[in-house]
Amino acid sequence: EQCSGAVAVQRRVDCHPQPGASQESCEARGCTWCTTDVPNAPWCFFPEDSPYGYSLADLFPNTETEACFCFRVTLNKRSQLSLFGSDISPVVIDVEFQTKDRLRFKVYDPNKERFEVPLKIDSPGVAAEDTSYDVEFTDDASHFRIKRKSTGTVPLVDLFFSNQYLQITTAVPSTSVYGFGEHEHVSFKHSMDFVTYGMYSRDQAPTPNANLYGVHPFYMCVEDDSNAHGVLLLNSNAQDVSLSPNPSLTFRTIGGILDFYVFLGPTPENVVQQYTEAIGRPHMPAYWSLGFQLSRWGYGSIDVLKETVNRMHHYDIPYDVQHLDIDYMERRLDFTYDKENFAGLPEYLQELRKAGMHNVIILDPFISKDEEPGTYKPYDLGEEMGVWVNNSDGVTPAVGEAWPPGHSVFPDYTNPRTVEWWTQLCLEFKNVLDYDGIWIDMNEPSNFLRGQFPGCADNDINNPPYIPSISDRSLAQKTLCPDSKTYLGEHYNTHSLFGWSQTEPTFHAAQQATGKRAFVLSRSTFVGSGKHGGHWLGDNFSQWKDMHYSIIGMLEFNLFGMPYIGADICGFNYNTTYELCLRWMQLGSFYPFSRNHNEQDPAFFGEEFAKISRATLRIRYSLLPYLYTLFYESHVHGNTVVRSLMHE
Repeated sequence: EQCSGAVAVQRRVDCHPQPGASQESCEARGCTWCTTDVPNAPWCFFPEDSPYGYSLADLFPNTETEACFCFRVTLNKRSQLSLFGSDISPVVIDVEFQTKDRLRFKVYDPNKERFEVPLKIDSPGVAAEDTSYDVEFTDDASHFRIKRKSTGTVPLVDLFFSNQYLQITTAVPSTSVYGFGEHEHVSFKHSMDFVTYGMYSRDQAPTPNANLYGVHPFYMCVEDDSNAHGVLLLNSNAQDVSLSPNPSLTFRTIGGILDFYVFLGPTPENVVQQYTEAIGRPHMPAYWSLGFQLSRWGYGSIDVLKETVNRMHHYDIPYDVQHLDIDYMERRLDFTYDKENFAGLPEYLQELRKAGMHNVIILDPFISKDEEPGTYKPYDLGEEMGVWVNNSDGVTPAVGEAWPPGHSVFPDYTNPRTVEWWTQLCLEFKNVLDYDGIWIDMNEPSNFLRGQFPGCADNDINNPPYIPSISDRSLAQKTLCPDSKTYLGEHYNTHSLFGWSQTEPTFHAAQQATGKRAFVLSRSTFVGSGKHGGHWLGDNFSQWKDMHYSIIGMLEFNLFGMPYIGADICGFNYNTTYELCLRWMQLGSFYPFSRNHNEQDPAFFGEEFAKISRATLRIRYSLLPYLYTLFYESHVHGNTVVRSLMHE
């Protein structure tokens, strides 16, 4: 449709990103309204030639402070156009030349401290020399460009910075964009046809484009000349990113600051090496953890567990690791085991270890508060040490519902006291069940309610003016209220850090308990989680398309610096079929983390299935020295372990 002052459809940037746009509400913001038949294209968009955003106040090219050696630019808001009010002015941009191939630019409020992700990325303190990039500002500094010296430019434009809404749009030099997570993507290379991905950790079975368990606001772009660069937005608040055919990316987040790191490559493999140099190299897995692994939710008894182990050995199927899901626990309580249905479990695990196998136990983050006082140490000790996530008053623990019967409280792993509490319990439980590794689940954190009891208050933290493109458009659904208090501040800021903050202390506790390299498998992850743990792709479905999507997820997590990755072989939800499971066993035999989950183990389907699985797994085992070497290269140099051909 032709409209007065309309912008070409492919160049439109959404001016009404929340649902319910109308011509009236659009034009009230000072934006342009023009309908179109192009799917997903915005009808309300920013005017192309009207000044909005920020303009230059001061530019200091050689600023040296304790925080950085950088260009420092101060910007003032230059128009009345505001999306959600409470715009902040001035704002400051610090541009640091950190290494030859790494640049940081940080956009923040100079007058008020805002939440920043507590991931330590070393800054050299002096400007890097002989860099592969330049930074250029336009005359009014409303735009700046990061320029690869050998080729061209990438402009950064259109900044909005308010208390609960931060937005920046950047042009990208090609449509070959990869990354952003965690989602179930239907292709490795993203569509740029006005697609939006939300990022906010959530207990969500893999569904295309929904926000899933972890948050990785990192992408890689392969330019038209085959050079590659990567960009990280280090921000843990609920956020989304829109991909447009211009091509451009629009980042939106509802808190914190805009803290970008740019990695100049120039090869895709260089980008990942530079990224993991910044966020932390992937951990070095134990050799045994590269063997085939078996798990099931629903063994139900030690007899069924023994039958499963015996039939695997009967068919001589290579098999090194046995996982125990929550049904081994007494009433699904952490740090217990069911002494009736799993009587003799401690002795049986020692038997397996003597036979050369290794054992992995599951632990959930929530702790029952309804046990008789003095009968359940995890709660009693936690209450004494004050380790819980609290309500908005910062004093009373947040109470929700999860797997344990009754009510549960939630440990705050950002609190050093919680780390002490968790470590003590993990060490003591090693004397009960002789585990070799720990699988941490439900740590988004998951809660079976919408917020905790008695519900979330009606305020700007729980109901911000903009909620990113996430499932249910709710920050509290299946988790805690955003105004809950953690050691580092409001859950609004720290929610997506929960799994990340649990992984590191679990890693150190497992290492201390076993005296060997730690095995930690976490469902929720964040930037830098690969330093202390691996990941599986969640509660997938026994469908052919899920088998396909697992390859994409595996490649993406290698970009994210988490190469110890795999999917539940044969699927978790639904019932698998003989043919699907057989093909998936053949594929999954080459996942870095190779585990079959649920009652569909390679021995379940009989002689012929077992024979084919045995042959495939023996190929895997013959290649383990090579796979182990790839993990060493990843741990030392930051290489990918599984990579697409463009890395070669």
